[in-house]
Amino acid sequence: MSEQDLPLEPEASGPAKASYTADDIQVLEGLEAVRVRPGMYVGDNGKKGLHHMWREVVDNSVDEALAGYCTEITVILHDDNSVSVRDNGRGIPVDIHEKEGKSALEVVMTVLHAGGKFGGGSYKTSGGLHGVGVSCTNALSAWCVVEVRRNGKTYRQRYEKGIPVTPVEVVGAAEGTGTFTRWLADATVLTVAEYDTHILKYRLRELAYLNPTVRFEFVNEQKPEENEVYFYQRGIPQLVEDLNDGKETLHKVVYFRRLKDTYDVEVAIQYHDAYSTTLLAFSNMIHQPDGGTHVSGFSTALTRVINSYARKTNLLKEKDANFTSDDVMDGLTAVISLRLENPSYNSQDKVKLVTPEVQGITNSMVGDGLATFFDENPQVARRIVEKSMIAQRAREAAKKAAEAVKRSSAMDSFGLPGKLSDCVSKDPLKCELFLVEGDSAGGSAKSARDRLTQAILPLRGKILNVERARIDKALDNEEIKALIAALGVGIDLDLGRKKTEDDEEPNGKNGNAKEHFDITKLRYHKIVIMTDADVDGEHIRTLLLTFFYRYMRPVIESGYVYLAQPPLYVIKVGNNERFYAQDADERDEILRNVRKKKHTVQRFKGLGEMNAEELEETTMSPAKRRLVQVRLDPDFDSEVEQMFSRLMGEKVQPRREFIEKHARDAGNVDWHY
Repeated sequence: MSEQDLPLEPEASGPAKASYTADDIQVLEGLEAVRVRPGMYVGDNGKKGLHHMWREVVDNSVDEALAGYCTEITVILHDDNSVSVRDNGRGIPVDIHEKEGKSALEVVMTVLHAGGKFGGGSYKTSGGLHGVGVSCTNALSAWCVVEVRRNGKTYRQRYEKGIPVTPVEVVGAAEGTGTFTRWLADATVLTVAEYDTHILKYRLRELAYLNPTVRFEFVNEQKPEENEVYFYQRGIPQLVEDLNDGKETLHKVVYFRRLKDTYDVEVAIQYHDAYSTTLLAFSNMIHQPDGGTHVSGFSTALTRVINSYARKTNLLKEKDANFTSDDVMDGLTAVISLRLENPSYNSQDKVKLVTPEVQGITNSMVGDGLATFFDENPQVARRIVEKSMIAQRAREAAKKAAEAVKRSSAMDSFGLPGKLSDCVSKDPLKCELFLVEGDSAGGSAKSARDRLTQAILPLRGKILNVERARIDKALDNEEIKALIAALGVGIDLDLGRKKTEDDEEPNGKNGNAKEHFDITKLRYHKIVIMTDADVDGEHIRTLLLTFFYRYMRPVIESGYVYLAQPPLYVIKVGNNERFYAQDADERDEILRNVRKKKHTVQRFKGLGEMNAEELEETTMSPAKRRLVQVRLDPDFDSEVEQMFSRLMGEKVQPRREFIEKHARDAGNVDWHY
C-alpha cells in the first residue's frame, strides 16, 4: 500500500477496543451467515457462486429423478434475469414439521441443514448432503417464489433475502405433482448477476446423458434461439460416442452396470486410434474433475483385467512386462457413473470423491464387468490388448525421444535452442516468452522487446499437428523440440491426462510425467502466442494450443498461456496520431470520431508488416497491449476434449459439420475469437 492509500486520520476507522467481552460476540441467526459469507456456502460471491446457486436447485430436481419420481425438468432464464426450475417430482412437503412447528416447505427453504437426505428414507442416493443447498439459494436471492403441486392443490410461498414474506398458502388446484422455484439473485451480495447460458446448457446436457429417462428443457426468454431440449435415451454410451465423434474408434462402446449392496455403478468405455485419454467420473450425478476413489478403483480394475486377459491368451509372453495404467488408458474414452449412499467429498464443491471403501468396491464391480465382457467378446478384447501393446512401445520410444530433446544438436552450450533470443532476467515470475510466427515478425519482435524480461522464439511455418502424431514422432519435430527446450519443463508423457495422487502407482512405475515433466522448472510464467490476425495465424495458434493441451496441460491449467491480440488496422491521423483497431467494428468506431480530420487507413497483412515501434506499441508493451489468458475450466473437460478432436483429428466429417454449424458466427474470418 502506498502512502496516499493510507487514511489521513486514524480516527476515521477508530482504534481497536481495549476490552473484549461477551458483548463483542455476534451470533448470525438463520440464513444471515450465508449473506455475510456467501463464499463459505456457494464457493464465492461472483460467477461461480451464482451458478452454484442454480445447480443446487437443479440437483434437488435430479435427486427426485434418482429416487424414481421425476421425468421432466425445465429451466427458464426469464427476461428480468430471474431463473426458474420446474420438475414433475413429488413436490416438497407442505405439512407442518413437528419439531419446527411450521410448514416443511418453509423449513427446507429457510433453515440450514434441513432436508430429506439425512435419514435415508426419502432419498437412497442424492447429490445434496448437507441441507444447505436450496436454503443458500434463497438466502442469496433478492426474492424467491416456490410453488408446490401436491394433494391436488398448488401451494405457494414468497421470500425476500431468505425471509418469508407470505405464509404457505393454497393458490389453486393442481394436476399431478412437482416443484417450481423461481428466484432473482441479489446483486447487493453477489458481484455477478448475469448467467452464462453456456454453463446452464452444458450442465443440463450432462445430466441428460446421466439420466436417460428424464427430459431436460432449457428456455431462454432473452434469446429464444438458444432454447433446447436434451433427452438421451441410451445414456452414457451415447455420451462416449459423442465424445469420440472426431476420432476413429476401434470397437463399439462397451457398457455394463453392476449393483452391490447400496452401490450402483455404470461404466461405458471405447478405445480410439488416437493417443489422448478422456475419463469423466460422476457420483450421484455430480462431476468429479479431480477424480477420487471411484476413478482409482476403475483404473486398477482396467489395468488388472487387461493384463490378466493378455497373459491368459498368451498375447503377453512370460518375458514381457505388464502394462501400466498409462498403457491401458492410452486412446481411451470412459465414463463412470456411481450411485451411493452418504458419499464423502474433499470440499463443498464436490470435485473429488474421497469415500475410502469406494476404491475397493469399484475395483471389484468394474473388474467383474470387464472380465465378463472380455470373455464374451474376444475380438474386442484382443483389439484392446493390442492397443495397449502399441501404447507400451510408443511410451518407451517417447522416453528415448524426450531424452534426445535434451541432447539435441539444436541446443547451444546452455541447453537452449539457438534461435531463442532469451531475456536477461532469470526470475520466471517476471519473464515472458513470445512465440512468434515467422522469422520476419521474429526480427521485429526482437527489436521491440524489453530485453530484461521478454524472450523471443520465432517458429518457422506451422508446427506439427500433435493430435494426429504419435508422441515419439512429435518429439522428432525440430520446432517442437526447440519449444520444449526453451520452456524447460520437459514433456508430459501422459498426453495431458489429469492425474491425482490416487492413481499413481508405487515406486514411480506410473511416474513418467514426474520423470520427464516438472512445472516448477518453467522458465517463463507468461507464454504469449503471437501470430498474424488472419486464417493462417488462427491455424498456427490452434496448433500451438493443441500442443500445450496434449503435452503441457499443467502449463495452461496454471494460467501461464496467453494469446496476443495484434491489431488488424492502423488509422493515421495528421502527422503524429495513430489509432489501432483489432477488427472492422473498432476501425469504424475510430473513423466516426476522426472523420473531420485528414486520415489514412492501413490494413496489416501480418506481424511482419509492423515495424518494431508499432509492434512494441500495440502488442508487446505491458502498458498498452491486449492479451487473452487461456484457462481450462474443469467443468468443461469433455467439451474441450471434443473440440480438439473435431478440429484437429483425422476425421473430416465432424470438422465439416462444425464449420457449417458455426459459419454464421464468424463475422470476420480474418479475426474471430
